[in-house]
Amino acid sequence: MVWDTRIFRLFIVWYCIGIILLSFDLLPPWLEWANAFFLMLAGTLGFLYFFRKFGKTAGSILGIVIFVVTFIVEGAGASIDFLFGSYDYTERFAPNLFGVPIAIGFAWLMVMATTHVLALSIFPQGGWKYAVAGGVGAVIMDLIIDPVAYLLKGYWIWEDSGLYYDIPWTNFTGWFILAFILHLLIDRLMKRQPGTKSFGLLEKRMVLLYILITAMFVLLAVLGGLWLAAVLATLLSALFVALAQKRRPV
Repeated sequence: MVWDTRIFRLFIVWYCIGIILLSFDLLPPWLEWANAFFLMLAGTLGFLYFFRKFGKTAGSILGIVIFVVTFIVEGAGASIDFLFGSYDYTERFAPNLFGVPIAIGFAWLMVMATTHVLALSIFPQGGWKYAVAGGVGAVIMDLIIDPVAYLLKGYWIWEDSGLYYDIPWTNFTGWFILAFILHLLIDRLMKRQPGTKSFGLLEKRMVLLYILITAMFVLLAVLGGLWLAAVLATLLSALFVALAQKRRPV
């Protein structure tokens, strides 16, 4: 747990510095790499959560599967328009591997770990309802992440269009489907290890991580004038977290 705590503290420090730089528009262009590193830290925390919760072997395999599967699916999406729609990554979110930013796999680790904890709090019995809740939680995050990353940061370019900030609806259905399937995988693993449903310090960190990541993107949305995304993500994420807190067994 020592390394978990050190990395979590580093994330908090990095987060606070980022909030100050972004709030006062002090982030220089040469420091743009810090955004990718920030998501890598968040994803590392997600991986460590699975590692601690499911054990070294099962947790590591789960984390690797999530990283590899999402990385491949994202790559297929960018190259052959699979699942999400037609889009292309730019070099602004480098380093890239096979045309896909490495940080994308880490981002999915963060998304899966945080939404897993919240969805399990809502549906402690697991099952398809838990997977649906996890998929919804992931989409709520993407409602703020995608407009910011696309319109304000230019990390990728959408070739399709849609009503919500010119983002196609297939992107959000794709997020739900992928997150739903991965949550079903986690649910299957939980059934083999019943003790993994307990709620403790690791889970509290994941809930905080979900809130902090969403809050930072909301801040970026406000600074960039994306008010609809900021308000929508704030309301839905607050509802999601509040429901998880209310339903979580004491």
